[in-house]
Amino acid sequence: MPTIFIDNRPYTVKKEGGNLLHACLDLGFDIPYFCWHPALHSVGACRLCAVKQFRDENDTRGKIIMSCMTPVTENLRISVDDPEVRTFRAGIIELLMLNHPHDCPVCDEGGECHLQDMTVMTGHVYRKSRFKKRTYRNQDLGPLLNHEMNRCIHCYRCVRFYRDYAGGRDLGVFASHHHVYFGRHEDGLLQNVFSGNLAEVCPTGVFTDKTFKRHYTRTWDLQTAPSICVHCGAGCNTFPGERYGKLRRVRNRYHEEVNGYFLCDRGRFGYEFVNHSRRIRQPFLSRRTEKITGHQEGTVTTEGLFKYLSHLLHFGGKVLGIGSPTASLEANYALRTLVGPDHFCSGMSESEADLLLEISRILRSGPGRSPSLRDVAMSDGVLVLGEDVINTAPMMALALKQAVKNRPMEKVKDLGIPEWNDAFVRIAMQDEKGPLFVATPDSTGLDEIAKEVFRAAPDDLARLGFAVANAIDTDAPEVTDINGPLRALTATIASALKDAKYPLIICGTSCGNKALIHSAANIARALCKTGKPASLSFTMPECNSLGLALMEAKGIRKAFKSAAKEKAEAVVILENDLFRRADEESVNRFLDSIANIVVIASVSNRTTEKADALLPCGTFAESSGTLVNNEGRAQHFFRVFVPEGMSEGKIMESWNWLCRMLAVTENTRGGTWKTDHDIAAGLADELEIFKHVPNAAPPPEFRETGQKVPRETHRFSGRTAMLANKTVHEPKPSDDPDSPLSFSMEGFGGRPPAALIPRYWSPGWNSVQALNKFQSEIGGPLRGGVPGQRIIEPKQLGPAKINKEPFFDDIPGAFNARKDEWLFVPLFHIFGSEELSSMSPSIEELSPKPYLALNADEAQKLGFTDGDVAYVYLAGKSYSLQVRIRSALPPGVAGLPFGIPPLEGLSLPSWVRISKEEAAG
Repeated sequence: MPTIFIDNRPYTVKKEGGNLLHACLDLGFDIPYFCWHPALHSVGACRLCAVKQFRDENDTRGKIIMSCMTPVTENLRISVDDPEVRTFRAGIIELLMLNHPHDCPVCDEGGECHLQDMTVMTGHVYRKSRFKKRTYRNQDLGPLLNHEMNRCIHCYRCVRFYRDYAGGRDLGVFASHHHVYFGRHEDGLLQNVFSGNLAEVCPTGVFTDKTFKRHYTRTWDLQTAPSICVHCGAGCNTFPGERYGKLRRVRNRYHEEVNGYFLCDRGRFGYEFVNHSRRIRQPFLSRRTEKITGHQEGTVTTEGLFKYLSHLLHFGGKVLGIGSPTASLEANYALRTLVGPDHFCSGMSESEADLLLEISRILRSGPGRSPSLRDVAMSDGVLVLGEDVINTAPMMALALKQAVKNRPMEKVKDLGIPEWNDAFVRIAMQDEKGPLFVATPDSTGLDEIAKEVFRAAPDDLARLGFAVANAIDTDAPEVTDINGPLRALTATIASALKDAKYPLIICGTSCGNKALIHSAANIARALCKTGKPASLSFTMPECNSLGLALMEAKGIRKAFKSAAKEKAEAVVILENDLFRRADEESVNRFLDSIANIVVIASVSNRTTEKADALLPCGTFAESSGTLVNNEGRAQHFFRVFVPEGMSEGKIMESWNWLCRMLAVTENTRGGTWKTDHDIAAGLADELEIFKHVPNAAPPPEFRETGQKVPRETHRFSGRTAMLANKTVHEPKPSDDPDSPLSFSMEGFGGRPPAALIPRYWSPGWNSVQALNKFQSEIGGPLRGGVPGQRIIEPKQLGPAKINKEPFFDDIPGAFNARKDEWLFVPLFHIFGSEELSSMSPSIEELSPKPYLALNADEAQKLGFTDGDVAYVYLAGKSYSLQVRIRSALPPGVAGLPFGIPPLEGLSLPSWVRISKEEAAG
């Protein structure tokens, strides 16, 4: 580790040849910067990070250099506080501010603006220019982002992130004389699904969160807590912010192993369902409960409610429990404890639950290890089997966009170019990409960076996977009847994966095909036998899908069969709309057969309409609990705020409702649970796989210097009139016995453990760049540990033991198209396929209408052109859908958008019939 001298004092830095700005920030020096970003590296565009470099201890004159473009060398001597350097930086800020508007009081970035921080840091307080400011016309960029080009300081961060890092093509820089413009060639929605990160990447207020603007409040008045995104299975870390009982925005919470510095647009903007008019705010009892409670329909008291629940749970009849992959581990386990393991099901469709159980067994047995998103980004040879990753696991797609740079980067390093020198790296790399192979039923957003793509029906994709495994290791079962082009593709993929240092196979449940999952496992096993540290990653459909699978919970058909066979008299449904899990006829038959239906839910849906007892629960922002992401990492989320009605017992966390029910039944195991941590401890005691879950975050009794961690900032305003629209009297802050966080601005003011950090702020650093002060090193892990706990870690097997493990051999036959039917494959959309985010107005605006996708030849045979109306018959129902031509779809296959009404609840695999005219009757 080299020693450098800063203002004549020696310091040891971690790596020679690294970035000097990076090293100085690691050491705690406050050097101002704009264009540099730890994920985007250095281009030396803004000139603000200037320091003075000296030849040796005798040199008193020195020279001004840009620290972001200077490598660290042994005995490097610099000055951060030299008067000439300070004057230079102040001059740079003054030039950058010449045309910047004085709109801080009305800017959405006000109070957390990086430009404000840097201006104060350099001491610039007065503007001498007397001329008119340069002005621009702003653009309408759609419902997600607001554009205010007059605030731009031309740091180039936006285009570097959008084009170079996220792979977008419709945002660029346009210049004429002294007018430099960052935007689109015309007004319109930014097409890249990571565009929302511009609101955090931009150091000024050029790009801001338009959803936040609709219900704006000052950023220092937001109450925040560490949380987890609930809109897919990646488990990205977030900071939701609340004010006056409404969730106002979501920002990225850094996690080195998961989402790093960024979020996808669904995770960032899908939060507004928390404020939706469909939120359930009052408990409800139906007319069928009147004889028990003595209350009329709809009028509920706590006494009447628990009188009904007590009667329901004591009458001795069978009570079924239907869990949910969107609910926490604690809630699902509490329900499982209430009804017993034999009467509990996961609430997932039968095919999905079956596939996830198989995936959980594969991940636990190994030898392929489930990678974090950081590991995905470090892979140098990737095969994607069956997954449209950019729509089913967007942040994994962003990681893959970085992974394709790894193989070319080896040549760049051979040229002696450091990785942080972004401009030179890109010049040396040009457009070269590493080996990424995408095999899916339809085109994907990753095709443009893939070395080769392959389109086929799910069975044929599985055959490709089995053939690749055999090409790597001949002990794997052979696929004999494949044609020449497919055999050549197989050899190309196998060779690339064998040549990779860190090969990766990605698969999932999207195709509803178990053979496809087995083929991916075979490839990973074959690679591990050759000594390669192969990774095997499965995308997860929902935020706790893997958690339910690790409980070994069966699918929803188990509940349907139990109701018929055992004549169950009651069912408790947890945060689940059954009509999205199975066909309408089956769900109605099941619910009609149950005398007492208890539904715990946060938003109304078709299932809540059937409830005899409807119990309102908090959303992720109003609850706490643990989720298991696709990697197998258990992560804890904390309640951000207490919704109106929770203090009166009208709304509770779902696990809290279930604990009350357990107390009613005097359950000896769960009747004494008071917090979600108690439930997690019970889960860890009963099921070995979850033994580390209680360690995912500090327990409720955790304190720093005897104090809780405050959710509110120390600048929080309105302390004497928090609810001025109702009363000027200061209400007592809500208690929170379930966590080490407090609903107050008083408390521990230092840096808490990583899992408890409620926001990033440090003296002089009010913007998101304050994150630098919370990391053990820039771009590295947070101080205080890595949040969460990996609960899946397969045994490290040597080649001898791997050789004894059998390969899967369920190779399907080649797909054969039918004459009058088409195989239905689901087409996923980042906007629309996920239930909760689809309730957010901005996401709803971008969601597609239901449609039928066919390739051009199939459509022509049926007499359709793009935009025509087709009648589709599936699972006993007919749908009138607009035809979309998707040329990449293989013959004999029809695509339907997944999860978009009225097409939710469709099972896989299924065949559809298509007609140009509606059938009679």
